[in-house]
Parts: sequence; C-alpha cells; structure tokens
Amino acid sequence: MQAPQHSNRERPLLIYLHGFLSSPQSYKCQLLKDWLQQLRPDIVFYAPMISPYPGEAAMALGQMLRDFRINHRGPIGLVGSSMGGFWCTWLAEQHGLPAVVINPAVEPSRFIPGYVNQDLKPYSGEMQTYRLRPADVEDMRRLEASVPADLQGRYWLLAQRGDETLDCRDAEQFYRSQQQTIEDGGDHSFQGFARYTEALVDFLFPQELNTTKQYGE
Repeated sequence: MQAPQHSNRERPLLIYLHGFLSSPQSYKCQLLKDWLQQLRPDIVFYAPMISPYPGEAAMALGQMLRDFRINHRGPIGLVGSSMGGFWCTWLAEQHGLPAVVINPAVEPSRFIPGYVNQDLKPYSGEMQTYRLRPADVEDMRRLEASVPADLQGRYWLLAQRGDETLDCRDAEQFYRSQQQTIEDGGDHSFQGFARYTEALVDFLFPQELNTTKQYGE
C-alpha cells in the first residue's frame, strides 16, 4: 500500500499491521479499510506489507514510524493482529502511541522455531516462498527483550479464549494493566471482529469524537 499523501497529513492516521504468514489482504485488514472508507473517511488508513524476517521488519517498521512522526501532523493509532500485535506494541512503546492488539503474539520467538528451514508463503500469495533461519529466532528474542514489562503505551487487548494458535492467558497477563476484552470461544482469527470497528476507532482517536470537519478537499 502507498504511504499517505501530503494532503492527508493533518488527518488521523490508522496503521494496521498484519500477522505471521498474512498480508494487508487479510480479512480483518480489508474489513477495517472498507469500514473506514464508508463511515470514517476522515481517517487515513495504511497497511504495510511486513517482511517475514524480524530484523528486516523491525528496520522497515521503525523507519516508517520515524518518517510518519516527522511528516504527519495528525494523531496516529496502531492496530495489529497476532504477530502484528507484537509489532504494534514494539512501536507503541517507542513512540507513546495508542494501540489495539487482537489475539497478539506476546513472545513470537516461542513459535517461530517451528517454522525454521521450511518453505513458507503468506496465505494471500503476495510473496514468493521464503525460509526463516535460526538467526531470525535470535533477532526476534532481542526485539522481545527491548519491550519493557511496564508498558508505557495505551492499549486495548481484544482476545478470544478459543484461540487455537496462541494461549490467550499470555496476552491477558502481559497487558494486565491495560484495557481488555476477553471472550470465551472464538479462534485465532477473532470471530466477530466487525463488532468492534467503531469502538476501536474511538479508542485510538478520542480527540476526534466531538470534532466536525469537512474532507475531500
């Protein structure tokens, strides 16, 4: 996806970060994009394709946020699912941003070793097959260690106990000092995500709730 244009720099910016083996074409990403276009066109939506290699991803995402903080004058909010939830937290802690994390991966280095030296490809097929290396696991561990246990960002955890991929209790503990919505049942994709789109946007951009503006100029 293209970065927001110059004319959009005063508007709120919502950045969506996809999960492991996923892409900006994922269901939640596209659902949120469509909802914003229809009901909140004042908000700029941006969803980058994230490198599967942790070191490369950290460099690209870090530079992305630094550039936005320099050039974008409107408020910025983060949304991330699974591995994208980890990246949201990593970025939010560096920049003091609000973030909504959906069935987030708290310690990705615990499951990444199971994918090392295997041919992998995002479900959407946007990339060629790639392979993770043992060095990528070490990079992930270093990145995890850089996230403080005492969170400084403002988070809303959305999680479902029926998540078949990640243990919901890890996220409940890690984000224990933050706003949480924990549901029984569900799965790793977070069933019924559409129920939370409006509340999610209001959480990220509370300063916009009572503001009336004209857009499309």
